Amino acid sequence: MDIITSTTSQVNGITTTTPRKKDIDPKENLWSAILSEVQTQSSTKLPSNKSVLVLGDNASGKTTLIAKLQGVEDPKKGSGLEYAYIDVRDEYRDDLTRLGVWILDGDPGHINLLKYALNESNYAHTLVILTLSMTTPWSWVDQLQHWIKMLDDHIAGLKIEPEERHQCRQRLVAVWQSYCDTIDELDPGSPIKRTNRLSSVDDDLDALPLPEGVLTTNLGLDVVVVVTKTDYMTTLEKELDYRDEHFDFMQQWIRRFCLVYGSSLFYTSVKEDKNCDLLYKYLTHRIYGLPFRTPALIVEKDAVLIPAGWDNMKKINILYENMQSCKPDDYYNDIIAQPPSRKTVSNREIEVQTEEEQAFLNRQLQLLQQGQTPTRGESPMRSQNSAGKTSPRTPGSAGAQGSPKKVDGKLNPGTPSGEGVLANFFNSLLHKKSGSPAAASLAGTGVSPRATNGGDMVSASEKISMRTDAAMELDRLTRSVKKDLDFPAQTDC
Repeated sequence: MDIITSTTSQVNGITTTTPRKKDIDPKENLWSAILSEVQTQSSTKLPSNKSVLVLGDNASGKTTLIAKLQGVEDPKKGSGLEYAYIDVRDEYRDDLTRLGVWILDGDPGHINLLKYALNESNYAHTLVILTLSMTTPWSWVDQLQHWIKMLDDHIAGLKIEPEERHQCRQRLVAVWQSYCDTIDELDPGSPIKRTNRLSSVDDDLDALPLPEGVLTTNLGLDVVVVVTKTDYMTTLEKELDYRDEHFDFMQQWIRRFCLVYGSSLFYTSVKEDKNCDLLYKYLTHRIYGLPFRTPALIVEKDAVLIPAGWDNMKKINILYENMQSCKPDDYYNDIIAQPPSRKTVSNREIEVQTEEEQAFLNRQLQLLQQGQTPTRGESPMRSQNSAGKTSPRTPGSAGAQGSPKKVDGKLNPGTPSGEGVLANFFNSLLHKKSGSPAAASLAGTGVSPRATNGGDMVSASEKISMRTDAAMELDRLTRSVKKDLDFPAQTDC
């Protein structure tokens, strides 16, 4: 039975008596504390002023990664400074909020937009994600140095109160000093346990010193380095002969970089859905204090997960054992060098350079003045159609149109071409005597009339044969000329 005592007090001349228990049951006191904490936490909602800033070069997978965290199947890439949000739910508080996400374009011309995503008002409530792509591991050094320097310069230009800046830096130090791998006896997601852990962190802020090389550059911002597209590792092995020691060298280098800035490290693959869900949970853990129960993962080379506070140089040294052909202190790009660029084979046809018109005409004029027959260069279309042509063509004064070859006025019946047939036909029409004026006119051309049995007339059968041959030859020449005129643009280059 509890002994009841009373306490007497006097306020403004009025005496009051308050009964109290002399001995309070410890169990009852514990439950009272639990109920008090539950009541306090139930009135607390998830803050709505938190945000994430995503930085990285173009094609590093920023938009695709955030779309995966949102649950969007078909991401749409914008330009400049993009804004999105991620729905965050606290199962214990039954509360829902939106986490704002800013995605800065990798083009250096858009750096001036950073002031809208990170400024004095949201500096203490922003987490930064630095993205790298496994498709270009030889550019990691340049990319990380570029974005960290840009971020450091931007923060230095912000007009932040010294006290606020100091608190943000001390918060990062506390993460490393208080990190613990042990699992809580109570549910780590419990608001009561979470609050007790956070309060104990503040009480023991200077309990442990920082490990060697940790937070030598403290930006006051939570930084998460995310390596995207780790499924490309198999391609690096097949095409560039990457081995395990190459990936170990890359991992130890980037882990040492993360130590300097107190960053976390995630290897992700949206294509194979590796570590994407864990990255979402870790972001809500670092921003809202929600539970994150997954320990560090370093066994699978394409799914590395290292939370802030876990890593140190001793753990990184384990990777050195598998590195035979390189040393940890070697320059990064001497080991992970950019491969030579591959020249793409073009299937385009060779471009034909046309000759200047006046130069072409002058050359043809010189040939004509010298008494030579102008020749033309071979073209693909002419070579294809040469089998179906029987009469050659020479360039005329019209240039590109061209014309069939003119029949020479001096015809020789003995020539093997069809022009001799025409000559014989016209000679047969001249049935006058050799002494006639017509015969005399033919003497000047070198054509002599044919005679039968020493006479000056041509027989009827020979006339019929000549006319038939002449008709056939004229018909063939007509078809040949028509064929040449049908394709003037294709054959004349």
